[in-house]
Amino acid sequence: MVLRLNNLWSLTIIAGLLPLLWLFIDIAFDNLGSNAIQALHIRLGDWSLRFLWLTLAITPVQTITKWRGMTDYRQLLGLYAFFYATLHLLAYLLLDHGLRWGIIGTDIIESSYIWFGILAYTIVFLLALSSPKWAKKRMGKTWKKLHRYIYVAAIAGILHYYWQLKGNLAEPLFYLILIFLLLGFRVAVWFKNRKFNKMMIPTSKRLVVVPINPIVIPETIAEPQEIIIKSLRKRAP
Repeated sequence: MVLRLNNLWSLTIIAGLLPLLWLFIDIAFDNLGSNAIQALHIRLGDWSLRFLWLTLAITPVQTITKWRGMTDYRQLLGLYAFFYATLHLLAYLLLDHGLRWGIIGTDIIESSYIWFGILAYTIVFLLALSSPKWAKKRMGKTWKKLHRYIYVAAIAGILHYYWQLKGNLAEPLFYLILIFLLLGFRVAVWFKNRKFNKMMIPTSKRLVVVPINPIVIPETIAEPQEIIIKSLRKRAP
């Protein structure tokens, strides 16, 4: 497929790869500082969280702008969150511990923050697996229920990030405020739609039908001649 620069979809794909290119440049020019492995590990995790926030922001933007075409971009941004989270995990397994599973197991047991990272990655992994159209059709309504866990993944990712930092906590605090704002918007829309649906549902009150008594038409009055004849018969001896 030929990528055209005037295509928004193509530009989004290119923009999603720019953080990785920027990271490669810093590696090439030795700009990661004294602890390059830790810096690499943290930056990959940061971009995974940032793409996760962008994914969550699509629904409020779509609700405000009424642009339904943003659904495809939400899926793309979610896949980028999974992509950088996978690189973050591989950096931990390969660079931090060199695939020494004994050390990795000990680290997981002793470091509580890793459990939140495992939870967040497991959810993002399942969301990525269920993103194709065939998976949506196969899962049916379960697909929407599963994708609501993206908020659980976001909160777990924040706790994972917050717990392992020992210095500046401004960035995880910013992420935490952002996730609560996005979640609050989603809850507000849910309440609004629920109230609207209640207004549209007809009530279950029964319609009481009161029968109308038929109009009773009196018998026709006898002719005047008949009245005179009856009166004369009464007077006769």
